[in-house]
Amino acid sequence: MDSEPKPLAEPSAAPPPEAGPRAGREDNQAAPQEAAHTEGRSTDRPTHTPRGARNGDHQSRPGALPPAPGRPLRVFRRFAASPALPALLAAVLVPVSWQVAVDGPLLGLDRWVRHAVRESRHELHSTLLNHLGKALSDLGSSVPAIPVLLAGGALAAWRTHRAGAPRRWLPPLVAVLTAGLIPLLVVPAKAWFGRPGPFGVPLAPDQWGWYPSGHTTTAAFSYGVAALLVSRTVGAAGRRRLCGAAALLSAGVGLGLVWSDYHWLLDVVAGWCLAGLALWALARWLPAGPPPPVASPDSSTRRPPAHRP
Repeated sequence: MDSEPKPLAEPSAAPPPEAGPRAGREDNQAAPQEAAHTEGRSTDRPTHTPRGARNGDHQSRPGALPPAPGRPLRVFRRFAASPALPALLAAVLVPVSWQVAVDGPLLGLDRWVRHAVRESRHELHSTLLNHLGKALSDLGSSVPAIPVLLAGGALAAWRTHRAGAPRRWLPPLVAVLTAGLIPLLVVPAKAWFGRPGPFGVPLAPDQWGWYPSGHTTTAAFSYGVAALLVSRTVGAAGRRRLCGAAALLSAGVGLGLVWSDYHWLLDVVAGWCLAGLALWALARWLPAGPPPPVASPDSSTRRPPAHRP
C-alpha cells in the first residue's frame, strides 16, 4: 500500500550564496555569471567588463578607423602616371619662360629670394652650410652625374641579363642617348634666352646664359633616368627608395645652387620642369622590366611532410 505523498520541500528562506545582491564586490556591481553572460559572444569576456580593461582593435580613440596604409603614396603614383603631371609642369615652365624672355614682373621673385638667401647666409655665417651648398651644386656637374647615369644603365642591363629577360641592351642604350640629349635640351635654350646670372654681369659673346639651369637639368635627368632604369629590375620597395633618392639629389642640387648664389630660383625651377617632362615621356615609352627575383624559402625551415601509415 502506497504511502501518502510527501509535500514538496519548502524553499529556503536564505538565497543561494552566489545570487546575493552585490555580495563580495567592492565596485558595488553584481557578480557576473559566466555561463549566462558569455553565451553567444565571440569572446569569453563578461558583459560588464570595465572600460579600462577593454582591448580594442586600434590603439587610437575608440571607434576610429586609421587611415588606409599607403593611400597618399598610391594617389601620388596615379598622379605621376597620369597626363596631369606633364600638364602641370608645362603650366609652370611656359609662363616662367615667357617672363624671362620679356623681363616681366615675375622676375621680382628671383630678386626677393636672392635677397632673402643672402640675408640668411649673412646672419647664420655658417661655413658648414656654405660648403654643403657648394658640394650639392657640384653634384649637378657632368662629373659625377653622367658616370652615375652610365653606371645605372650598366647595372640595369646586368640585372636584366641575370633575370633572363629580353632586350638587355636597352638600358645602356637609353643611358647613352640620355647623356647626349641633355646638352641638346639645355644649350639651345640658354643661348636663346641669354639671361645674365645673379651677379648682373653682362654676358660675353661666347657665353650661353643662365636660363635654364644646366646643373639642375643634368642632375634631375641623369639621376632620374638611372633610378628609372634600375627600378625596373627591383621590387616595389626598392623602386620607392631609388626614386626618392633621385628626387632628393635633384632637389639638393637646385637648393645648393640658389644658396651659393650660382643661379636664380626660376632658373632652377625651369630645370626641374624640363627634366620632369623628359622623365615622364621616357617612363611612358620604356617597356616593363623583368620581374624582380623572388627569394625561395629556406629548406631548413620547411616542415617535413606528415608520415601516413
